Amino acid sequence: MIDPEMLGIVSIIIMVGSYALESRSSIFVATFAFGCALAAFYAHLIGSIPFLVAEGLWAIIAARRWYLTRGRNSQGK
Repeated sequence: MIDPEMLGIVSIIIMVGSYALESRSSIFVATFAFGCALAAFYAHLIGSIPFLVAEGLWAIIAARRWYLTRGRNSQGK
């Protein structure tokens, strides 16, 4: 069984760490999107609809940003 508190902590660590490193590689943008998706799942587990919507939107926005910027850093742009 998933421990919701541990999932929440892990998702926040992933989000903060990847956000801090986003300028280094597009993989960190994708990692941020994953962290947001985990946070949305955590919000679902604890029954927080506003947090679920907010983190779900952030996950979509970050995934789109990753899709649009992937490969840029490796090409030197």
